Amino acid sequence: MTATRLPNSPPAARPSASAMRGRTRRRDRGEPVIDGLLLVCVLGLLGLGFVMVASASLPIGARDYADPFFFVVRHGIALGLALICGLVCFAIPVQVWERSGIWLLLLSCGLLVLVLVPGIGRTVNGATRWIPLGPLNLQPSELIKFVAVIYLSGYLVRRQHEVTTSVVGFIRPMVLIGIAASLIMVQPDFGTTVVILATVMALLLLGGAALWPFALLFITIGAGLALLIWIEPYRLVRVTSFIDPFKDPFNTGYQLSHALIAMGRGEWFGVGLGNGIQKQFYLPEAHTDFLLAVIGEELGMFGVIGVIFTFALIAWRAFDIGARAQAMGDGFSAYAAHGFGLLLGMQAFISAGVNTGMLPTKGLPLPFISYGSNALIVSVMVAALLLRIDFELRRKDSRPLPETGVARSLVTPRAIRWRRA
Repeated sequence: MTATRLPNSPPAARPSASAMRGRTRRRDRGEPVIDGLLLVCVLGLLGLGFVMVASASLPIGARDYADPFFFVVRHGIALGLALICGLVCFAIPVQVWERSGIWLLLLSCGLLVLVLVPGIGRTVNGATRWIPLGPLNLQPSELIKFVAVIYLSGYLVRRQHEVTTSVVGFIRPMVLIGIAASLIMVQPDFGTTVVILATVMALLLLGGAALWPFALLFITIGAGLALLIWIEPYRLVRVTSFIDPFKDPFNTGYQLSHALIAMGRGEWFGVGLGNGIQKQFYLPEAHTDFLLAVIGEELGMFGVIGVIFTFALIAWRAFDIGARAQAMGDGFSAYAAHGFGLLLGMQAFISAGVNTGMLPTKGLPLPFISYGSNALIVSVMVAALLLRIDFELRRKDSRPLPETGVARSLVTPRAIRWRRA
């Protein structure tokens, strides 16, 4: 009795061909290697942001710098730097980010300390938040948003049992985050502090932390923030003036009242790109914190709804990537994707709430859209890391494919068939 191979079966000894089939990826099936919807949404917001920054900043650029394109050129440079940083972030494997979390957080805290050193930090409108680097200004508080999610995601993977079973595991990461938040409050930057703390606490909740220490920390932080609002008159005015901005439209309610006028004037379809009136020295910070109001005036309610819907899509894709990572057993990628989705969604929600009078007036740029190099660069870095996580998940999920024949199924076909001769 001998064993012979069927004539139409592949050769028995082809290790190199088998290895090549084992390395076949999804691209061989014609499927995308990255999340196309997420990429399109991000690029769409970046393009819209460039157009709207140009529209909103021309009057103030001509008045203050004798150059209507002063902010347009700088935003274009920042956009170029953001795309370069995004490509670098996408090229770095996720494992490198996981191992570097604690060091990145310590470096960011060091930069926050450096901002407060006299002669180094730059002060604008009473806030010391920037480190001058020639033509650019580094804002460490924006970097902390990105780094905090990476650090906490790695911590939740390493200390999962401690986080879910003991208070120490819950409090330990909050020490470094609390130090960073305190340094940001000294600058001061109340809005960034709220975003960071809210994102961190949401991630801890997703990580399985017990509810009672979470509730205790929430009450403590809430009481601290309330105290900070109470002791600083300008913060208290900002919190209370949004309730009825037209009660004092020429003082405390000036900014919000003009933002609401812009929204109302735009109606459904807007007055047309470039035809807005409020950006012409009526609405302060029209190209930064209140750019959504300019969008509402020039592109109308449908324009605002389109922006909000796009951010909802980005958050959904981030949560979906996180869910797939969790299903595949990649804890760090799951927490990072959820954290970045929370970060972008929360910033967009707060910015939209401020522009529409639903939340107290606070300077917080709209991700991907508002003028501001640091916020723009960090937003693109967040999107790039989300795309990198999705890219690696797709590679892990790919399976070998047979070369030809009816055996193109999810089950690996036999390479050799035997029969008795």
